Amino acid sequence: MKKFYFLIFFFFFVNESSASIKKNIVNRLNLINNISFNFEQNINDKIQKGKCVLEYPKKIFCEYSLNNKKILVSNGTSLVIKTISSYYIYPLKKTPLDIILDKNFLLNSINKSEDYYSDKNIIAFKFFKDGNEISLFFDKKTLNLKGWQSVDLYQNLNIVYLSSIVINQKIERKKFNLPTSD
Repeated sequence: MKKFYFLIFFFFFVNESSASIKKNIVNRLNLINNISFNFEQNINDKIQKGKCVLEYPKKIFCEYSLNNKKILVSNGTSLVIKTISSYYIYPLKKTPLDIILDKNFLLNSINKSEDYYSDKNIIAFKFFKDGNEISLFFDKKTLNLKGWQSVDLYQNLNIVYLSSIVINQKIERKKFNLPTSD
């Protein structure tokens, strides 16, 4: 009989802990309008670094630390990747960033999530939408977004780590204007 009570207590404690973690992440994410951060991106073992500003809903501006002056910009509907020598434009909804930049989708998905991964440093959730699989990583102490993993348009594994995170900073709205191809 003692084992039975222990199992009930343990099950309740695990579910309460899970609900508490999810609730705390959702509460933290609800308070965020924008995030500025440094990033390290690993696409098929090729490392790129830079700085980004993400604004909900669905806007992002990233400058890469490359000689080709690569930038990535979303105005909420389109995504542009531009370098000195190239210019690519995509419908945002066809990219994994559509999910990552959609705070309402993230909030709903975290709330509905039955499972998540947790270790001493991170909490990770996995989501599926429109054929995209995304894993989001949150810092266990601050509950800030710490990175994500996805498969890009060309079926490359893309892992992004965030650092030097600043929340709800005043930002220039014109950053999210799509650059021209000239």
